[in-house]
Amino acid sequence: MRKRPNKFAMNAPTTLVTGAAGFVGSHLAESLLRRGHNVVAVDDMSGGFDINVPGRCHFIRASVCDEEAVAAIFRKYSFDYVYHAAAYAAEGLSHFIRRHNYRNNVIGSVNLINESVNNKVKCFVFFSSIAVYGKGQLPMTEDMRPHPEDPYGIGKFAVEMDLEAAHAMFGLPYVVFRPHNVYGERQNLNDRFRNVVGIFCRQLLKGEPLSVFGDGSQRRAFTYVGDISDILARAAETPEAYGQAFNIGADQPTSVLELARLLTQVSGRDTGIVHLPPRLEVVDAFSSHEKLERVFGPMPKTALSEGLAKTWQWASGEQVKPYHLDFQIEVQKNMPLSWR
Repeated sequence: MRKRPNKFAMNAPTTLVTGAAGFVGSHLAESLLRRGHNVVAVDDMSGGFDINVPGRCHFIRASVCDEEAVAAIFRKYSFDYVYHAAAYAAEGLSHFIRRHNYRNNVIGSVNLINESVNNKVKCFVFFSSIAVYGKGQLPMTEDMRPHPEDPYGIGKFAVEMDLEAAHAMFGLPYVVFRPHNVYGERQNLNDRFRNVVGIFCRQLLKGEPLSVFGDGSQRRAFTYVGDISDILARAAETPEAYGQAFNIGADQPTSVLELARLLTQVSGRDTGIVHLPPRLEVVDAFSSHEKLERVFGPMPKTALSEGLAKTWQWASGEQVKPYHLDFQIEVQKNMPLSWR
């Protein structure tokens, strides 16, 4: 039997968290530590930061796409649970970085699933997305037939199906969460392709107008990260959730234009709004959470104005860096001009 590091509690579960230097992953790692887990935090630092990693984690810099590195991590630790939060979650950009999207979000996931099966992990918790639904009836419910509209959603749904197959063939227990539009402290302010709240915060900090695609009538249910992290952390030890997918997030949809106005108010900075040509995207995306609350109980519901105020308080103390892309754009055709 493999030994645990000296600082690990002997009678506590040992849990792997991927993407733990990133936004949601770092909050999840904190919640797991509070629940008494020994946490091994893995991140390739492509979008994460050292300061995000909770101090009591054992941190390893590695990519889930590196199958040898993943295998070595599983050989070193005897994991009870795996939480897979690492991904490049730029849904709109995924059309133009298809190879990068599938390598990171599908092949990296399969590396972890293989090792979880080989090492008898008790539960694999996967962070998918409501992008798997595509366009459809609203609110989106878990019994709807997914029909993703972009490579990001396609990749996430592929991993969901692979987990079903791994359970059927090998008995790997799993839980799937489909979060949506999560925002809050520690989100990456230096990525212009994902997370509209982070993009708006950066633009306010730089004195730039807030960029809105089309008329801004697109609606999303913006979800404060502090409302979901505890439920995510409880999942692996909730057998009633095994083998199921759960939507998780806020209930009340808000237009992107209204989001821009709210953030202008809470920040006290009015840099104006610039409307860019519309892009290909699902216009309305929000979901039902009845199934989640039947299994996990009521979820906290932070008002958007309150969550934005907390996020801005954090963001106003951050220093933004120049945009930097660690990968190549693979397809230029039909790419929004503002992204080039």
